[in-house]
Amino acid sequence: MPPESPVPFRTAPGFAALGERFFTRLQPTPLPSPYLVSVAPAAAALLGWSPQTIGAEASQPDFLDTFIGNRVPDWADPLATVYSGHQFGVWAGQLGDGRAIRLAEAERDDGPWEIQLKGGGLTPYSRMADGRAVLRSSIREYLCSEAMYALGVPTTRALAIVGSDAPVRRETIETAAVVTRLAPSFIRFGHFEHFAAREDHAALRELADFVIDRFYPACRDAGGNPYQALLREVSLRTADMVAHWQAVGFCHGVMNTDNMSILGLTIDYGPFGFLDAFDANHICNHSDQQGRYAYSQQPQVAFWNLHCLAQALLPLWRDTDAADAADPEAAKEAAVAAAREALDPFRDRYAAAFFRHYRAKLGLRPLGGQENEDEALLTNLFRVLHANRVDYTLFWRNLARISGKDASADAPVRDLFLDRAAWDAWAAEYRARLQAEQSDDATRAAGMLAVNPKYILRNHLAETAIRAARDKDFSEVDRLLAVLSRPFDEQPEAEAYAALPPDWASGLEVSCSS
Repeated sequence: MPPESPVPFRTAPGFAALGERFFTRLQPTPLPSPYLVSVAPAAAALLGWSPQTIGAEASQPDFLDTFIGNRVPDWADPLATVYSGHQFGVWAGQLGDGRAIRLAEAERDDGPWEIQLKGGGLTPYSRMADGRAVLRSSIREYLCSEAMYALGVPTTRALAIVGSDAPVRRETIETAAVVTRLAPSFIRFGHFEHFAAREDHAALRELADFVIDRFYPACRDAGGNPYQALLREVSLRTADMVAHWQAVGFCHGVMNTDNMSILGLTIDYGPFGFLDAFDANHICNHSDQQGRYAYSQQPQVAFWNLHCLAQALLPLWRDTDAADAADPEAAKEAAVAAAREALDPFRDRYAAAFFRHYRAKLGLRPLGGQENEDEALLTNLFRVLHANRVDYTLFWRNLARISGKDASADAPVRDLFLDRAAWDAWAAEYRARLQAEQSDDATRAAGMLAVNPKYILRNHLAETAIRAARDKDFSEVDRLLAVLSRPFDEQPEAEAYAALPPDWASGLEVSCSS
């Protein structure tokens, strides 16, 4: 046997130190004849590979076998974690990593990076599923993970896709793939819900202490109840994340509590989508027949999910309250009040982040010192965008180039509206606002172009890459990855990737099947 290829990182136990109440150790299930689909240089750099060497490294048999699960190197400690959760608002009971296997935790100077194989095979938590992922969904997750990072949205990352011609049945027969995901932690709200539902308060406390000590040390250092402080910090991070989703037009599609990161990261790219024509009630997930996870509902769903996390954490401060023994009912009421206090900042934090993003998108500076001073301007804008189904990304990009003084340069954005009079009315309102702060067109345009992307992962772009990949042509995956890694740059050679979707794109559907 040849020696293993060296890896540019050291490993640490991390989550594995918690013990086997929290996971099951197991081996990934091998797949035949692995081949490289794509590797992301920016994500590889997180583990210590240089952009200059990772391409050659990723083509080597050791890399392919390791990151498809065919071999377990000495540095790996593969395991699948157990969690529970609410799915589409209904308690689903025990879930867990049904096809995701944590390979190891890399210990880097900037912190830990869990290395996880999605599609690595059956686990004790697979339920009736097969433990596999297909090439189609793996490409979508890989591209969107890296695209969201380039947009500045908190997200898990994706290192590589390794494919196999092994058949996997979904609606049709597809081929298998494994996407290697990276995150400081993949701990979800559902991990806490699992132990709370089982009334295993010792494990619940151990998990919370692990998260606090590793990722939120200020929650313990500040004094007071560290678990209440944890809930508050998770709430704030979640508010920031969802506000950023709304600003870039991202729809998650399956915001179950088991798909919510305890670190406020975008996690589990299943049925997702970016807005094309603006529809406030857009549903990107074909399986979401009730529209629970529509674009406009995402902030409220996030808040609902945080209440589920709060409910799971309640036993921790009830058990430590001295009043618990003397008056359990009073202790319970005090715990509920503390949870509400921890969640209360969510709405203000979300609103502040929302207006901050949209003020930047509009190229505005605060005038009166109130976060919501431009609420009427934005409300009117959303109304006309929705009524005209204006392309969301093209609108913002073109808006940057209009004049703040007259309508001479309005055509590229005005022509996106069927109701030109509606645009004219809003544009007059917008110009009045620009003139009130004596806005300079060149300065404003530069700022707007830096926050309004030209390139997003539209469904038809992903679909084009997927169709080519089915014929073993992975060049479009790599090309699209490169374009999406610079979403705010002009990239004249990639102009076609910024165009309106073709007519056939309206027939594309994404669902929970992956």
